[in-house]
Amino acid sequence: MDPYIRISDTEFHAMTNDVLEAVRTLLPVIAERAPSTDADRRVPDETIAELAEAGVFRMLQPKRYGGAESDPVAFFEVVREISGVCGSTGWVASVLGMHAWHVGLFGEAAQDEVWQADHDALVASSYAPVGRLTPVEGGYELTGRWRFSSGCQHASWVLVGALVVPQGAGEQARPVGAVTVLVPKADYAVEDVWDVIGLRGTASNDVVVERAFVPAHRTMRAEDQARLRGAGQEVNGGPLYRMPFGTVFTTAITAPVIGMAAGCYRSYVSAMRDRVRLSLGGGRFADDQFAQVAVARAASEIDAAILQTDRNVRELYEHAVRGESIPMELRLRARRDQVRATERALEAIDILFKTAGGNSLRSGNPIERAWRDAHAGSVHVANDVERALAMYGKGEFGMTVEDNLV
Repeated sequence: MDPYIRISDTEFHAMTNDVLEAVRTLLPVIAERAPSTDADRRVPDETIAELAEAGVFRMLQPKRYGGAESDPVAFFEVVREISGVCGSTGWVASVLGMHAWHVGLFGEAAQDEVWQADHDALVASSYAPVGRLTPVEGGYELTGRWRFSSGCQHASWVLVGALVVPQGAGEQARPVGAVTVLVPKADYAVEDVWDVIGLRGTASNDVVVERAFVPAHRTMRAEDQARLRGAGQEVNGGPLYRMPFGTVFTTAITAPVIGMAAGCYRSYVSAMRDRVRLSLGGGRFADDQFAQVAVARAASEIDAAILQTDRNVRELYEHAVRGESIPMELRLRARRDQVRATERALEAIDILFKTAGGNSLRSGNPIERAWRDAHAGSVHVANDVERALAMYGKGEFGMTVEDNLV
């Protein structure tokens, strides 16, 4: 079987990903829990605790708070491995782990509030700017309802998007800026509304805030975030925090989908290798040339998805390590290949699902679950393929590209 399908260590950090080795010991029990994770619509607390013990959630966390500040390629490798046995668990591990990096972009006061008393504190998010942030003395007043906050039941903080509206302005007032707001659990409620066909175990519920006070240091302007400037870089000088939000965030959404496809591939090959057909003339499925071609196509798509995303994240990180400005051409290429990676993963899963026969339709089958989870993950705004490809095309034609996800 192709080494990338097994999601092996790349040569760049082949001997350094200790978290990956710890996670691999957990995979059998995570796979065993996958059906109940799906049925219960949330990742078990035991799994979250085990992933925390393995160091997953600290990989992108600042060293000042007990984090590892790991090579981001290593983090996404770990995410793919987990997602290969349970898509929901991999998705939650990815987004919660990425948020540790994002909090590192906030100022020292905000980071202290999150981690000074508890280095294991987890942060969820819902970045859509649907909240209303009104300036008041010393900060802002926040109100809003946010959907799709994956893993929020495991978190003690949440990052939400909001629009700043001048004080005293009516409901139709024009906002003056978009910001990301860091909110503690005491100031928001979680409403259990998540009942969907795919990624059922992510517990991506609604977060509700009613007129909560937010000090100014717990806010970050979207434009500063996109331009790699902010208070976080002043206290976290490592290269990890000079990576573009548009790359780290979107890759955290695509990496689980790639992992789901790779896990689906492994399940497919294992199940179909010795299968004997009862129709179409009988015979071993593996002897069918069409089945052999299907396996080759799926494997190639997964390989391409991994190779391109790892290459781009690695090059971005190397620029940051050298203290160099990251060129827009590279940021656009990373975004282009990130959405294409999701497309490639879906194509691979669709090939396998269609050729696995009626058994793949059985509820709880690993192939069926991977198919549902991957397609659910593909509808995330970070996987808006046409938008991302159009941005790349604009850049190639010398046009200005302005987008917070680049």
